[in-house]
Amino acid sequence: MTGPAAGGEKIRAPGSLAPLYAAGFVTAFGAHSVASGLGVEDHNLGFSLLSFGLLLAVYDIAEVILKPVFGALSDRIGTKPVVVGGLLAFAIVSLAGVFATNLLLVGLARLGQGAAASAFSPAASATVARVTDPKSAGRYFGRYGSWKSLGYALGPLLAGALISTLGLPSLFIVLAIAAGVTAAWVVIAAPAPAVLPRQRYTVADLSRQLTRRSFVVPVAALAIGAAALGSAVGFLPVAGQTIGLGTLASVALVTVLAVTSAIAQPVIGRLRDRDRLSTRAGMVGGIALIAVSIGVAASLQGPAALYLSAALLGVGIGAVTSLGFAQLAIVTPADRMGRTMGTAELGREIGDAGGPLLVGAVAVSAGLAVGLAVLAAAAGLVAVVVGVFSGNGQPDVEPS
Repeated sequence: MTGPAAGGEKIRAPGSLAPLYAAGFVTAFGAHSVASGLGVEDHNLGFSLLSFGLLLAVYDIAEVILKPVFGALSDRIGTKPVVVGGLLAFAIVSLAGVFATNLLLVGLARLGQGAAASAFSPAASATVARVTDPKSAGRYFGRYGSWKSLGYALGPLLAGALISTLGLPSLFIVLAIAAGVTAAWVVIAAPAPAVLPRQRYTVADLSRQLTRRSFVVPVAALAIGAAALGSAVGFLPVAGQTIGLGTLASVALVTVLAVTSAIAQPVIGRLRDRDRLSTRAGMVGGIALIAVSIGVAASLQGPAALYLSAALLGVGIGAVTSLGFAQLAIVTPADRMGRTMGTAELGREIGDAGGPLLVGAVAVSAGLAVGLAVLAAAAGLVAVVVGVFSGNGQPDVEPS
């Protein structure tokens, strides 16, 4: 038997998942608030775009390395201790970031935040998967993703306001408080799934799991969604500045993206749970919408085009995120849920880091519009691959 039901646990009241949703909010808030706040201050194109891409990516570099490690650890010692420990570490590193006085120190602070998020992010998603009914996976992962999107929405606005009025240290203080309060909430109210007996797995077993269609297809969708999100959070405000939008109007592009994503994810998740939208159709459609939206942004035709791009991009990212994680939750045995979610998020973080790097690297020689166009083409290619390899929309199920 696969999925959460394999753990033999009762489904918790939805309210008990709220601290886990808040943890998702913190990781999203922390991932892009610093970078997006700095992005509106960078008016120079060219090499500065590559530097900015590196700043966006550094948070994710730690996550790429550590998420599978902490995911596996949560299977061994329980998800709740890993969530709490990661949040506390995030709070401590954020307090250290108060003293960051140059780009290098900001980068190091973001690296530390990424390492802490590597612990609580996959453990939180694994907990959601463990304590909810597989038939409602879309609904609950839609809510989890919606809270993350709220982090993306509020992060840029709050970052811009704090940095412009009180300076960068104030943003790190807010991040530390948010993580500390959430850690306390998790301790008090979050569910604590039992640690399950684990079978002995070989390297060959792991290799088979990571190459199964049921794993590769949703992770590919998650990766391109994350690449689009990471690039949009950093470069949509830069694009706004390029066409003459003010600081607030440029940052608001990211807020529009995040709000539409927050609205779309629970809706798409419910459609999937009610069999009114197949996983295959939802993921392919979402990726195609991402490609079209980035293409519209690349045209740099004016404010209306950028805001339309941001809104549609939010819907596309919301579709692939809610459906991708829900599918992984369904096909994964409960005793390895943390490892699977951590490894899946590794693929997602590669996209989150690689997207900004790709756009920035191309923009060095060809300009921002061409950089965005290349990312749009990559999304279109992934849509074709996911459509072909997802078969009939019911991926093969991993045996327990």
